[in-house]
Amino acid sequence: MGIECLGVRLQILHSLRKLWQVGMESYKVFNDPIHGHVAFHQLLIKIIDTPQFQRLRYIKQLGGASFVFPGASHNRFEHSIGVGHLAGELVKALQKRQPELDIDHRDILCVQIAGLCHDLGHGPFSHMFDKSFIPKARPDKKWKHEQASINMFDYLVEDNNLKPVMEQHGLVLPEDLDFIKEQIAGPMDTSSSRRKKVPWPYKGRPEEKTFLYEIVANRRSGIDVDKWDYFARDCHYLGIQNNFDYRRSLMFARVINVDGQNQICTRDKEVGNLYDMFYTRNCLHRRAYQHKVGNIIEFMITEAFLKADQFIQIKGSRGKMFSLSTAIDDMEAYIKLTDHVFEQILHSPSEEPDMAEAKQILQNIVHRRLYKCLGETQAKEPMTVTQTIEKWEADLAKSFPQGEVQLQPEDFVVSVVVFNYGMKEKNPIDKVHFYCKNALTTAYQIPQEQVSRFLPKCYIEEVIRFYCKKRDPKSLEAAKKHFVQWCSNMNSSNHQDGDS
Repeated sequence: MGIECLGVRLQILHSLRKLWQVGMESYKVFNDPIHGHVAFHQLLIKIIDTPQFQRLRYIKQLGGASFVFPGASHNRFEHSIGVGHLAGELVKALQKRQPELDIDHRDILCVQIAGLCHDLGHGPFSHMFDKSFIPKARPDKKWKHEQASINMFDYLVEDNNLKPVMEQHGLVLPEDLDFIKEQIAGPMDTSSSRRKKVPWPYKGRPEEKTFLYEIVANRRSGIDVDKWDYFARDCHYLGIQNNFDYRRSLMFARVINVDGQNQICTRDKEVGNLYDMFYTRNCLHRRAYQHKVGNIIEFMITEAFLKADQFIQIKGSRGKMFSLSTAIDDMEAYIKLTDHVFEQILHSPSEEPDMAEAKQILQNIVHRRLYKCLGETQAKEPMTVTQTIEKWEADLAKSFPQGEVQLQPEDFVVSVVVFNYGMKEKNPIDKVHFYCKNALTTAYQIPQEQVSRFLPKCYIEEVIRFYCKKRDPKSLEAAKKHFVQWCSNMNSSNHQDGDS
């Protein structure tokens, strides 16, 4: 514009920002127990005030964990509000800290919408549905809740006629819709991207804005606002201390060019804080997410859902009826599927014999007649889980043939629990770049040996747990002998009894 004076340029920029704020003066404030008072733009409120988003109020964040931890009854709605807030906080911090990144109001709104909508596709009891129930009910169906989130988001936009509203607030369609969905589930056409080896597979934003894809769901290092919120939120409701402070990460986040791509980096002194973050993740899995009682309750709920699957009918688009497992194919049916299906089965009329078995399993949960944990042992090497588990259940029944009680393979439940830092056997910090205060544009990695000798050398552990469905004392005593004998046969000396 030919304005050379820095002070005048800053005044003009400040005035332009104030003009933009005039057009967005309508905000709604939420009082969140984790982040305090958070304000959302009116477009975000339009999305929140839809049946598709409100459905998340009726899906527990931690699935069956609430049967073990009394306070863990928070839901996906709260978490999504928190992720939308943190996504906005991070992208606005980058915009303010680095104006050269050219982050505009469209980028901010799209990142916040992606944060809000990233979990729209979760089913009843959250991860139990997509990691346990659907793989057993429909073994040939490759389905993830991220893809369901994309489908539900499309349904949300169409059903509530939000495209004109989005355009009214400055979004460019379909480009910005693609950008929102790519943040949730990655590139839209992954098959052609792999086949053609496309250097930049995203359509929503150009490659110089790579860093925007690392805010809601970071597929490179796993450090994203989704984790920041659920660490803080889950620890709060579980009553577990949170050792990770996401506010420091917000303060030190900076975009630096690494190997031709702009990545979000952090200060070198924050490396210990990041190790604390992944350690917190591991602790949450060990103490809560993979709790042995919580896990077997989710297994029993899955059993009940499988037995009731074909007898629960949900009306979808064009009047077509769907079962519990096929509702994922139709968003009009899937929107009606929440945690309430537990009560639907539990309180089904006694004159419905088809639901009797499923109802009995859920009654056992309510009356705390749970399958008993016999113990656990560590796997020596990675396993092919499905075939191995079926073989082990048969081997368990055969391992101790003598005795009064004869146990069958179906009397046992074997589960494999995997603990890691979020990237299987890899150290996620190896994917993170850092900068020092004297060189803000130079990114480098920090080897583990330069951080601390106390850090782990191995980043994955598989634990095999054994349960018995029978609860009478004689059967349990026999089952424990089967478990000890099986461990002896497998040369597993580090097994732990379920009661110790």
